[in-house]
Amino acid sequence: MQHADQAAGTKPSSRYAKAVEASKRVRWDIDKDVIRGRSLDLTRKFLPDGLSRVNQLDFLSADEKRLLSQIQGRSYTNIFGLVERFIAAKVLEVSRDHWFGDQDALESLIRFGDEELKHQKLFRRLEAMMAEVMQAGYSFVPEPNAVAEVVLGKSSWAVLGLTCHIELFTQKHYRESIDDDTDLSELWKDVFLYHWKEESQHAILDELEWLREDAKLAPAARDQGVDDLIALIHAVDGLLLAQSTSDADYFRRICGRSLSLAEDTRVRDCLLKAYRWQYIVSGVQEPHFARTLGSMINPAQGERIERALAPIVQHVNLH
Repeated sequence: MQHADQAAGTKPSSRYAKAVEASKRVRWDIDKDVIRGRSLDLTRKFLPDGLSRVNQLDFLSADEKRLLSQIQGRSYTNIFGLVERFIAAKVLEVSRDHWFGDQDALESLIRFGDEELKHQKLFRRLEAMMAEVMQAGYSFVPEPNAVAEVVLGKSSWAVLGLTCHIELFTQKHYRESIDDDTDLSELWKDVFLYHWKEESQHAILDELEWLREDAKLAPAARDQGVDDLIALIHAVDGLLLAQSTSDADYFRRICGRSLSLAEDTRVRDCLLKAYRWQYIVSGVQEPHFARTLGSMINPAQGERIERALAPIVQHVNLH
């Protein structure tokens, strides 16, 4: 089966080298470049409307919509910190295959792992800053190490597929929703600007490693990988259901008024739809991800994935 690099006539080794060059060029420091002594501005939104979907809640005031965007933005930050825990571990694991081979590939993956560790530290800093200025009672439900253990227990093909999906939707979110929104807290927005600069290289490396892993597999192993990827999608969805429920509870407690049962139900549904869009649907519908996945699987496997995704996609698209 012809993969993307072969079709484009680009050698994987040259793409690893270019990722190293880009990593050196965009390298940034948490305090000097990102935080720069600033604090979060609670008069501004954190997550843009295109991701938060708060404008669907017409019964909320402007202040309430802003608060809900800040709660979502807090969870958005924490979920990225969580997924980068297992991504960093997986990248360091697959770098072993390059120890005595392509040294550009090895350097690119070592840099990738180092940058993911830095991103985790940045997101922990941001969470501490949000905890200082937002009302008490917020809870981040998943435990990062426990989630990482579950994810890393699946096949490398599935984990690399999930990772590629995450890196690509990260790019999509920044380009299409965060970058152009002038109503966001400047510090919160800059966090994701600098995150995007390094994640652009990570998306390339994820794809290269996923394709490299796929080339090793017998059909039965790839079929198991498809099952594992579906299981990971379901696990992510369970995590999103738990966090959206917790965030809805937090919003209800701190929004400053009593929500009716109908309003509370709509807030909960909006949060789950938003999180499913952010972390599942926006990625699987990204054209490059669809093409890369499609180059590896057969039609029957594609149908299995589509069936697994169908209830989630249908819910996100309901008005």
